[in-house]
Amino acid sequence: MHRAHTAFSLALSPKAHKNFATWLLKSTSSQQMAKATAAAAVRTYNSAAAEPFANGSTASYVEEMYNAWLRDPTSVHTSWDAYFRSNSYTSPPNLAPVQANTLPLTAFNFGGAVGGAAPDSKTIDDHLAVQAIIRSYQIRGHNIAHLDPLEINTPDLPGNSSTKTIYANFSFGEQDMERQFKLPSTTFIGGDEASLPLKEILNRLENVYCNKIGVEFMFINSLEQCNWIRKRFETPGVLNFSPEEKRLILARLTRATGFEAFLAKKYSSEKRFGLEGCEIMIPALKEIIDVSTELGVESVIMGMPHRGRLNTLANVCRKPLNQIFTQFAGLEAADDGSGDVKYHLGTYIERLNRVTNKNIRLAVVANPSHLEAVDPVVQGKTRAEQFYRGDQEGKKVMSILIHGDAAFCGQGVVYETMHLSDLPDYTTHGTIHVVANNQIGFTTDPRFSRSSPYCTDVARVVNAPIFHVNADDPEAVMHVCKVAAEWRATFHKDCVIDLVGYRRNGHNEIDEPMFTQPLMYQKIRKHKNCLDLYADKLIAEGTCTAEEVKSVAAKYENICEEAFALAKTETHVKYKDWLDSPWSGFFEGKDPLKVAPTGVKEETLIHIGNRFSSPPPNAAEFVIHKGLLRVLAARKAMVDEKIADWALGEAMAFGSLLKEGIHVRLSGQDVERGTFSHRHHVLHHQLVDKATYNSLQHMYPDQAPYSVSNSSLSEYAVLGFEHGYSMTNPNALVLWEAQFGDFSNTAQSIIDQFISSGQSKWVRQSGLVMLLPHGMEGMGPEHSSCRVERFLQMSSDDPDYFPPESDEFAIRQLHDINWIVANCTTPANYYHILRRQIALPFRKPLILCTPKSLLRHPEAKSPFSEMSEGSEFQRIIPDNGPAGQNPSNVKKVVFCTGRVYYDLTKTRTEKQLESDIAIVRVEQVSPFPFDLVKEQANLYKNAELVWAQEEHKNQGCWTYVQPRFLTALNHSRDVSYVGRACGASTATGSKAMHIRELNALLNDAIST
Repeated sequence: MHRAHTAFSLALSPKAHKNFATWLLKSTSSQQMAKATAAAAVRTYNSAAAEPFANGSTASYVEEMYNAWLRDPTSVHTSWDAYFRSNSYTSPPNLAPVQANTLPLTAFNFGGAVGGAAPDSKTIDDHLAVQAIIRSYQIRGHNIAHLDPLEINTPDLPGNSSTKTIYANFSFGEQDMERQFKLPSTTFIGGDEASLPLKEILNRLENVYCNKIGVEFMFINSLEQCNWIRKRFETPGVLNFSPEEKRLILARLTRATGFEAFLAKKYSSEKRFGLEGCEIMIPALKEIIDVSTELGVESVIMGMPHRGRLNTLANVCRKPLNQIFTQFAGLEAADDGSGDVKYHLGTYIERLNRVTNKNIRLAVVANPSHLEAVDPVVQGKTRAEQFYRGDQEGKKVMSILIHGDAAFCGQGVVYETMHLSDLPDYTTHGTIHVVANNQIGFTTDPRFSRSSPYCTDVARVVNAPIFHVNADDPEAVMHVCKVAAEWRATFHKDCVIDLVGYRRNGHNEIDEPMFTQPLMYQKIRKHKNCLDLYADKLIAEGTCTAEEVKSVAAKYENICEEAFALAKTETHVKYKDWLDSPWSGFFEGKDPLKVAPTGVKEETLIHIGNRFSSPPPNAAEFVIHKGLLRVLAARKAMVDEKIADWALGEAMAFGSLLKEGIHVRLSGQDVERGTFSHRHHVLHHQLVDKATYNSLQHMYPDQAPYSVSNSSLSEYAVLGFEHGYSMTNPNALVLWEAQFGDFSNTAQSIIDQFISSGQSKWVRQSGLVMLLPHGMEGMGPEHSSCRVERFLQMSSDDPDYFPPESDEFAIRQLHDINWIVANCTTPANYYHILRRQIALPFRKPLILCTPKSLLRHPEAKSPFSEMSEGSEFQRIIPDNGPAGQNPSNVKKVVFCTGRVYYDLTKTRTEKQLESDIAIVRVEQVSPFPFDLVKEQANLYKNAELVWAQEEHKNQGCWTYVQPRFLTALNHSRDVSYVGRACGASTATGSKAMHIRELNALLNDAIST
C-alpha cells in the first residue's frame, strides 16, 4: 500500500487521489490489493538530463513551479500550465532523486489522458487491473491449460473451465479490447513493444499459459528466477522450430514408437512395460541431454521405474539392441549371480553425442520394483561422481530422475530425497525430474491416489518450478525440456517436467485395463498416437512428405530386424553387460583371495592420536567448550598410555586410511558429535557462529579428504544416498550411522532390495558400512535392537554346509557371502574390521552392531599393540583367562557376541567361576566362523556348550547360529540357549523388569 501511495501521490489531482484510495479501500480482495501494489512498484524511474538552460536559481524556480502545478494546475500562470502539459519538462535528477520502487506519471501511457493531464481514476484502475490480469495468468493459467491429450482429466481447482474466469472480476468490455496498455516489467509478452492492445495482451497470455504448456512457478520466492522463467515462455517466437529441428523430433519419435511396436510384434505375450501413450519421453530425455551437454555436462546419471526402461536403454543410452533382445530369450547366464528381470536392469555407456559432437557418459542405475527407491541412490552416485571429478558446482555431472505419476505423489522417499537437494553435503546441484504421467496408477484413478491437484505438488516444497506439458505436442515438450536443462545449468536447482500422456495398454501388456477404466480406454482406443499426429502436422505444413515419414520408420525397423537376427545367435546372457557402475582397474592384477594387512606402525597410531586429541594448532582464540577440553585431555592421556577407547579406535581407523589416500565419508543423524556424545569430530567455536575445526581433516598434508555430515532426519533417503555414493568408487570407506539401530528399519527397502541383494541381482558390489547402535540397556523397545536377526536371515551362507578348511577359509567365506554382519566388543577389532573393508580385494557391505554403554566402559579399551603391525581382525576372541589356560577343567563354555560379554565376565568374577566357565566372543557372526567354533569346542571337550544373548529367543543371533553350531560340531554335541524368552517387542519399557530379565540371564549362563 505504501509503495502504491508513493507512486501516485504527486501524480494525481486531489479528486483522483481520493478516488484511487477509495478503490483500494473498497476492494474486498486483499490479493487484488497486493497485486495492485506490486504492479505499481515494479518499475524504478531514471530521470532524463535536466534542461540545458536550467541551472542554479533558475532550476530551483522551475522546479518550484512544477511542484505547484502538480498540486494544483490552476495555481500557476497559463503558460507554465501549457508547458508542463506538453511533457516538455523533466525534473532534474539532482533536485528530485527518485526512490527505488517508485515511478513517475510519465511512465504510464494512459490512453485517455490529454497531453500530460492527470488521468482519471478509471484509467489508473484499468492499468492496475491489466497488471493484475497478467499476474493471474502467470499464477493460475496452468489450471486451464490444455494438458490432457484425452481431454478427460482436469485439476480439481476453482475456475478452470474457461480463460475468461481469469479476468472475469475486472470490468473490461468489448469496447476496451483495442485500448493500448503499457506492459509492466514482470512480463515479456510484448517482446520489443512497450505497450499492446488489451485484446492482444489476452491472446498472448492465453497462448503462453493456457495452451499445451502449464507453468507453475509463481510460488518461487526469487524475483530473478521468476523473471527468468517468464522470459523463457512469454517472449514471442520461443516455440518456433526450424524445419531441421522438427525433422529431428520426428526421427526420434519414430524410433521411440518403432521400438515399442517391434517388441509388441516379436514378443506379444511378454511383459515389457512399454511406453505407448508417452513415447515422447524418449525425445524429451535426448533433448535434455543434448542441451545439458552443450552447456558443459559430461556425465548423466539416470534413475527410472520399469515403464519405458528398455526404450530408454535402446534409444537414449544406445544400448546394443541385440543385448536387449537377448533378455527376452530366456538364456542361461554366463556369469555368477541370480540376475533380474529385463525391465529392472541398468547400464553404463560412453558415447559421442551426435547433436553436440561431444562425448557423454550415460548411466541408468539398476533398481527394483519398489517405486522411487532408486531416487536417493542416483543422487548419492551423482554426488560421488561430482566429488571425484572436483565438480563442486555440478557443471559436469548431473542426475535425471524419471517418475510415474502415482508413485511421485504416493511414495514418501520422493519427499525425503527432495529435501536433500539443497543440503551442503548432499546436494547434486540440481536434478531434472521427468514425470511420465499416465493419469493412472495401475488400476487407480488420480482422484483416489492423491489429495493434491497435481501429482507433482511435492516439488513445490523446494521451490522447484513445474512444467506441465501435453505429451501429444512434441514441440511444446522439446521447449519445456530445453528450458529445464537451461534452468538447471543456470540456477543449479531441481525442476520438474510433467509429461501428461496416457497408457495405451494395461499396467503391463497382458493386463486388461477395461475392467477398471472403461471410459478412459474407449477414448484411448480411438486416439491416434503421438507420432501419427505429429507426422500429419509436419506433412500438412510441408516440412516433410508422407514418403519421408514412412522411410524413417522403415529404416529403424530394419535396424531392429538385424539386431533381432543377431540376438538369435547368442547362447548366454551376460549380467556384466548391464553393470551400471564399472570399477575400471580395481579387480585387475589382484589375488581375489588375498587380504592386505590391517595393522599399521605404532608411530602412525600415536601421530593420529595426538592430532585427534589436540585443539586447533596456532589458534589460541578458538574457544572450545570446557567439557570438550576434558574429553581432549582424556584422549591425550590414553595416547600417552598407548591404549584406545571406541572413539579413538575409530579415529585411528579413519586417520590411517586417510593417510593411505582412501577417502572416508561418515553420514547420518548427529554423527559429527555422535548420538551418545562420544565422537566429537567437529569442534565448535563457542563464541563465533559456524567456526569449526575437524582434526581428521588435518592429519597429514597430502591425506585424502574426510567428510563427516549430519544428515536430515531421514533413514530411507540418506541410506540410499550413501549406498549410491559407495557404488561409485571402491577406494573409499563410506559409512552410514543410525541414530539408534532400531531406526534402520525405516530404510528397509534400501537394505532388502539394494544392499543385501545388489551384487547377486546386478553384479554390483558395494563396501558400504552400516553402523547400528545396539544393546539391551533398559532404554525401551525403540532404543535397544537393530534387529540383527533380520540381517542374519538375509545372509546367503548355507547353515548346513561346512566349507573345506584351508588357509584361505576366512577370505573365501567373505568372497562368497552377500554381506558381513559383526558385533565387536573391542576398539581394536572395530578398528581392524573397518580397515579390512578397504584391504579386501573385493567389496562387501558391512553391518556392524555398535555399542552404547561400551563407548565409555573402562574395560572396553584396546592397547596399541592390538592395532599395530602384525595384528588383525579376530573373528572369534577366545577366553584368555584361567579357563582358557586349563581347558580340561572347564565345565561350561558360553558363546556370546557384543556387549553382554562384559556383563557375563562381571558376574563370573563375582561368583568366582573364572576357572570353571569359559566365555568365547563371536565377533563376526556372518559369515559364520565354522572353523574357529569347531576349534573352540574341541578345546573344551568335557564342557557344556551354551549360547547366551541378551535379545529375546526369537530375535538376536540364536536362530542363525544354532544350526551352524550343529554343522560346525558335526551334530556330535548340542548347544543350549540362555537368554530372554520369546517376545513380540524387542525390549521391555520397565526398568525393573529389564533388571530382572538381565539377572535371570546372567544367573542361567554363569552357573555350573
